[in-house]
Amino acid sequence: MTDAATAARTGRLAETLRPARPTGPETALAAPAAPVAVVGKGALASTIRAALARTHRLVPEEDPACAAVVTAEDGWVTGTEPPRPDVPWLPVRVELGLLVIGPATVPGRAGCARCARTRRQRALGKDSPRAALLERHGDRLADRASPVLTTWACETAAALVASDLGATAGRSTDRAVAFLPLTTMAVDVHRFLPDPACTWCGGLPEDRPPVLMERPRPKPHPDVPRVRDLRADWDELVARYVDGRTGLVRQLDVRTDYPYPMVSAPLHLPGGEQEAGFGRDLDYAACARTALAEALERLGGARPGGRRTTVRSGYAAVADRALCPLDLGLYPPERYAEPDFPYPPYDPGLELNWVWGHSFARDAPVLVPEDYAYYRTRHGNQAARPLAYEVSNGCALGGCLEEAALHGLVELAERDAFLLTWYARLPVPRVDLRTVSDPRVGALAERIRQDSGHRVLAFATTPEHGIPTAWLMAVRPSGPGRPDEPAAVCAAGAHFDPESALRNGLLELAANLGWNRAAFREERDRIAAMVDAPELVREMRDHALLYCHPAAFDRFAFLLGDDGDAERGGLPVEEAFARATCRPRGEDLRDDLAEAVARFTGRGLDVVVVDQTTDEHRAGGLACAKVIVPGLLPMTFGHRMRRTHGLPRLLRLPAELGCRGAPLAEAEINPHPHPFP
Repeated sequence: MTDAATAARTGRLAETLRPARPTGPETALAAPAAPVAVVGKGALASTIRAALARTHRLVPEEDPACAAVVTAEDGWVTGTEPPRPDVPWLPVRVELGLLVIGPATVPGRAGCARCARTRRQRALGKDSPRAALLERHGDRLADRASPVLTTWACETAAALVASDLGATAGRSTDRAVAFLPLTTMAVDVHRFLPDPACTWCGGLPEDRPPVLMERPRPKPHPDVPRVRDLRADWDELVARYVDGRTGLVRQLDVRTDYPYPMVSAPLHLPGGEQEAGFGRDLDYAACARTALAEALERLGGARPGGRRTTVRSGYAAVADRALCPLDLGLYPPERYAEPDFPYPPYDPGLELNWVWGHSFARDAPVLVPEDYAYYRTRHGNQAARPLAYEVSNGCALGGCLEEAALHGLVELAERDAFLLTWYARLPVPRVDLRTVSDPRVGALAERIRQDSGHRVLAFATTPEHGIPTAWLMAVRPSGPGRPDEPAAVCAAGAHFDPESALRNGLLELAANLGWNRAAFREERDRIAAMVDAPELVREMRDHALLYCHPAAFDRFAFLLGDDGDAERGGLPVEEAFARATCRPRGEDLRDDLAEAVARFTGRGLDVVVVDQTTDEHRAGGLACAKVIVPGLLPMTFGHRMRRTHGLPRLLRLPAELGCRGAPLAEAEINPHPHPFP
């Protein structure tokens, strides 16, 4: 191929690589005629040297005048250390049949080769075929040139490198990696977010108290408890976060194994654990938005990724400015004596990691046990000393920290109301779904009945705080027939609008029922064993599966009546939700949050917000929070992990709500595993 033909073809490729807008500082990696070093041996290095010699002065990499270093390898060299830390570096290599260019690694700028490697590894997972191939044959692959590396491929790479070295804005490899299959040379650019914890270009700042309620947070409409509609920025959010090679989220999976719309958003956390966000709604576009948001919430809630924990102490030494772990609900003394129980008994001298939160009751910063604020710190952290089982309950994502806090608080209210109803066996009012004005609610309930034969029941579970919460339940019709169908499946919903709370719960119920129908048929013997042995309920899915078994159905008598009549009618929706008086409709979301918080602080409880926002969230204009209300019932999975000890609200509230004449005794707490899915 002639020089002119090569230049024309690679010029078009370079233009394809070029992003539409600058993504980094407007400086060239190496200005024309600047001294450049090309390090490597083989066809790629030779061709790149020849190309750069036309526009730059070639020097050894150790030359003090060297302005940039290009490394070029015909094999799969995986190193991420720049040859020189003081000058820009552009790596080029061949990974079997793939030519890989970038990323440009610039001193003092986040987003380096190590970040790119981290993103690629997490996108695929530590058990991916690529990871296994490198582990077994990495040395051989590094030394062996690809047999399909052609002269044309080398010349194309050289032209692209020259173009990037001379670019003053919008470099193709700025926080991006270009992949070119050697068989087609089709350009495939994958951008990535810098890793905040990168040991080369990152580094987390010290933890500090979060700042809330200082800036106006206007809402698009009084009835919308959000400051931002993700639909308006959806394409940008997908481009930023979803990428099969380098994204935080590998892909948005449309789940066709469920009878209702569902999308999952899988991701690998910094510790290598697989997580996923799930979206359930009436259309797949809405499902995708929810799934991506939940995946990003999981990223924030797992372990500190925005700030570095700096406080380690026993509670006794920080008691004046910290939450007491006992107020968060721990375990009775006899539990700690059980064989292999994984948590230590509380001791005020036991050293813990602490993170900063904001206490609304104190209107001041407060320290929170790190293992309570982040639910996965116990994994791979020798310094972590979790005192109890924790999950993502109370974690939420939003367009600002206040929005995230508001929705985290609503989730806490939903889960607490469900557990309170179960543990205290509260006779909450049943809702007549025929009185709901939103036609989607009735349509969903009817769709469930037509699909499985189950009747949908709804209960208003709102306790003293007034946030509308609902318990949804699918009940198998009594009588012969359908023995392989679940006897009961439960779900919950919450929203400041009671009908929206019901709709949210129905969407969860529809998905839960679909999964449990199949699992009940496949695992019936194991489920039967759990009926009389609650210690066999060990993980999240077991809680729902247990109540698929008809032998456990009578445990719902407090909801259905002693006769277990699922056909009995209910109350009109507004009458059933008479206690649900927290329905903020402010113009500013801060007013909504203040009203919701006051429902707890006005009753002697505190609301604490931990800022879980990372740089990855900020890149998309998002924020992440963990909300903690000491005294509310913690959501746990695995019957041994339930936490009802030392929570006086559980004992006194049933009487305060008028559900019984005297406080609940410890011995009267429902002994059975809860049915929350």
